[in-house]
Amino acid sequence: MQIRVPETRLPVGVTFLAPTVPIHVLDSGREGPTALIQAGIHGDEVCGVHALEELLEEGLRPQRGRLLVVPRMNPAAYRARQRAAPGGLDLNRCFPGSADADALEHRLAHAFFRLVHVERPALVATLHESKKRYHPDVHPSFGQTLVYGVDPCPQVLEHVVAGLNSAVKSPEEQWATHYFPVATSSTEQIVDAIGCVGVCVETWMGFEESRRVEMQREVVLRLLDAFGVVPMD
Repeated sequence: MQIRVPETRLPVGVTFLAPTVPIHVLDSGREGPTALIQAGIHGDEVCGVHALEELLEEGLRPQRGRLLVVPRMNPAAYRARQRAAPGGLDLNRCFPGSADADALEHRLAHAFFRLVHVERPALVATLHESKKRYHPDVHPSFGQTLVYGVDPCPQVLEHVVAGLNSAVKSPEEQWATHYFPVATSSTEQIVDAIGCVGVCVETWMGFEESRRVEMQREVVLRLLDAFGVVPMD
């Protein structure tokens, strides 16, 4: 499969890293930060994909800076509804990748990593889901957390969690920040490379799918608001 490796900032519109990996590039025309949101890096975690597609369909646009949205980072895994593509590798353990690797996942990771170097986003967020509701005594567990890999926690993530918890519908929906570095994950490598804020959003699969999509949407909008890219009403 042909993989495109970006060498310059992407034009407004849709650019494809691979034939089925679109990047939606939205530019406000006003000075401001760049935010990059991706989902579907694990194919069995579908709610982030649906949340980003819905937001794009509804006309999500930045008011300042640029917004890059990658709804389906790993299409073959998504089609199979598996963590990795059949016979493939866990894409989120392949970063920073390699342009010359045999494995598609390493080449795609390399292209995405190059994109980040070119665009220099202030925020990189990856939408995930977890089968385990987060509890500090249960290791590992992630559901309902914003996962980060640096110490101390970026203050903006604490701010977003506070906003999320002000609008929960039940005690089980309470969010938390969660320090859990994973050296080969996309966000960890990107934060190390360019010094941005990187976060993995994890919703708990114990909730109905429709509710998880709502939660992912809200997290995305609160993150974009916190960075001033898409202010919330």
